[in-house]
Amino acid sequence: MWTIKVPCSSANIGPGFDVIGLALSMYLEIHVTIKSDSQPDPSSLNCTVAYTGVGAEDIDLNPSNNLLTRTALYVLRCHNQRTFPVGTHVHIHNPIPLGRGLGSSGAAVVGGVMLGNVCGKLDLDKPRLLDFALMVERHPDNVAAALYGGFVGTYLNELNPEDMARKEVPLAEVLPQPAGGEDTGLVPPIPPNGIGHFRRFDWAKEIKALAIIPDFEVSTAKAREVLPTSYSRKDMIFNLQRLALLTTVLSDSPPNAELIYSAMQDKIHQPYRATLIPGLTDILQSVTPSTHKGLLGICLSGAGPTILALATGNFDAIAETIISRFKQEGITCQWKVLEPAEDGTTCVEEPDK
Repeated sequence: MWTIKVPCSSANIGPGFDVIGLALSMYLEIHVTIKSDSQPDPSSLNCTVAYTGVGAEDIDLNPSNNLLTRTALYVLRCHNQRTFPVGTHVHIHNPIPLGRGLGSSGAAVVGGVMLGNVCGKLDLDKPRLLDFALMVERHPDNVAAALYGGFVGTYLNELNPEDMARKEVPLAEVLPQPAGGEDTGLVPPIPPNGIGHFRRFDWAKEIKALAIIPDFEVSTAKAREVLPTSYSRKDMIFNLQRLALLTTVLSDSPPNAELIYSAMQDKIHQPYRATLIPGLTDILQSVTPSTHKGLLGICLSGAGPTILALATGNFDAIAETIISRFKQEGITCQWKVLEPAEDGTTCVEEPDK
């Protein structure tokens, strides 16, 4: 039996659109057992799936359709293994809210890549696992943070469009036909080495992440549709200047609230996504270090609608203010205090019970 744990993640962190990500201490758990004395069942890819946690009533348990098992199958087929090992059972427990900007799809993809690595006995190292994850999930900020842990900066190399043309590669945002069903026998596009690059930054031990999670979803695709196709030089310079400071000031101990708050300002994605998230502009402008003791900075988490407030304390009061503002829009929320998940994805083999 193996237990795979994958942290959720928050991307962008203000000015770092599609660049920086932070792994946080809410974990997708995958429990894997393989009973080799079971009978083969090619119709189910030799795999059964159980799911508990967020959105259980809506999760597809067919291993041909589920994003996590489809990703694992992609990894297996790249290594000439057409199905899961006979008797594979996957129990997924997911506390990460879906469609809320906390990297739920990135965690599923990283978990799927690790699942394929375990089931196929492939012994792939993390750099190679990152290549496979990036063939499925095109957001290196979420994926690298979830896989490696901590606070990371990333970029993704350009890929030949032909590498993405075959249906066996399950894209996270626009899924093609299921990877199972009638087996084509083809080997999917195998990732080149070094698709993406990342660097971990230091993070001050005093800083925690307060996540305010509204009770509605914003799809990544919709959140990208509202963004302009081009930006002014002025706005790009605004973000680049702040990003250059942000990756350093978040490591300062004690943290400098004024500098962090200023460095987390953004003109690239948050102003445009405010049309999808009622109250966002007011929250980002009114919740400041001067109005709330302990607050360092505030931003949209990923594509939203979750609000991420970096703070050293006073979490209850900060959360209550933001929740009250959402309540004016008829939106209820939950909130959690999270810490950086420094270890990233882990996989532990345990004795069968």
